[in-house]
Amino acid sequence: MRKLASIQRIWKIEPIEGADRIELAHVLGWQCVVNKGQFKEQDLAVYFEVDSFLPIRPEFEFMRASSYKNTNIMGEGFRLRTMKFRGQISQGLLLPVLEFPEIPAEAELGTDVSEVLGVRKWEIEEKITTGGTVIGTLPYDIPHTDETRVQTEPGLIQAFAGLEYYISTKMDGSSHSIGLDEDEFHVTGHNYEYKDDGTSAFYELINKRGIREKLEAFAEENGLRTITLQGELCAPGIQKNPLKLTSPEWYVFTVREDGKRVGLERMLKVCEALQIEHVPIEETGFDLPSKYPTVDALLERADGEYPKGGKKEGIVIRPTEPVYCELISASLSMKVVSNKYLLKKEK
Repeated sequence: MRKLASIQRIWKIEPIEGADRIELAHVLGWQCVVNKGQFKEQDLAVYFEVDSFLPIRPEFEFMRASSYKNTNIMGEGFRLRTMKFRGQISQGLLLPVLEFPEIPAEAELGTDVSEVLGVRKWEIEEKITTGGTVIGTLPYDIPHTDETRVQTEPGLIQAFAGLEYYISTKMDGSSHSIGLDEDEFHVTGHNYEYKDDGTSAFYELINKRGIREKLEAFAEENGLRTITLQGELCAPGIQKNPLKLTSPEWYVFTVREDGKRVGLERMLKVCEALQIEHVPIEETGFDLPSKYPTVDALLERADGEYPKGGKKEGIVIRPTEPVYCELISASLSMKVVSNKYLLKKEK
């Protein structure tokens, strides 16, 4: 599970050229702009990730001018975004542990303090993709699709040592999934299952292409009890349409058969059989850390543009066959979001 707020160690402090009051603090694979002298190397601090939604409390009031939000879904609070100060990217927020008396004194490195501090993930679902009648939370075989960023867990790079891997393009849209279990057909957004009542753009695409019928036939032919496809819906009106599409398209990035994620070759075969697009596969290789040993190397690899010129969000890296990773307590997988994309998105 993603740690929106956690106890982390600052491993490096760097000056910012021309800045008298601020400097750079490095934590995990991220860098944050902090007040000069606020921390020293090896200090423990509370690290708040980008896309965290912080509650109203005095410790966060300094962000009111730049980050205050009040929405029907989230209520009041402060949304953390990637920012830029004196030409330097700041990717999250670092504050001293002692500012938060509710954090136990015995809290260790890596402790998740999101709940105790009331930190939530910023969630505003795109109406164009998830509009419709909510009929429940995600079904049991449709997991959340949040990938761990390599900056959050740099150790994931070494987890790929000796493994065959593939790199796919991270499509910039809205997460949607379909699933079939015990003759029940499910269509979901990122958090909820929706009803086919004529108001969902994603259902419209599914129905237009006859995907339910194709999925049912495929499951029967292959003797599957359950099958789930997860992907990214990209379309005009979603995330400013960086792919510059003229009509909606759904790009599959995960296939699960009978409760297990399948490998790359099988995913491509399933998509071909169902006549469904999959995310572009940019590269396959062996022993990822021998080619991309650092977070910086992967960030450089993540930069680029979509075919029609929009800034690419980044890349996703997985083994060609699923491997369990104890570091994230899930199948090994990580995303690398381009810093150039993040800066353009905040403009």
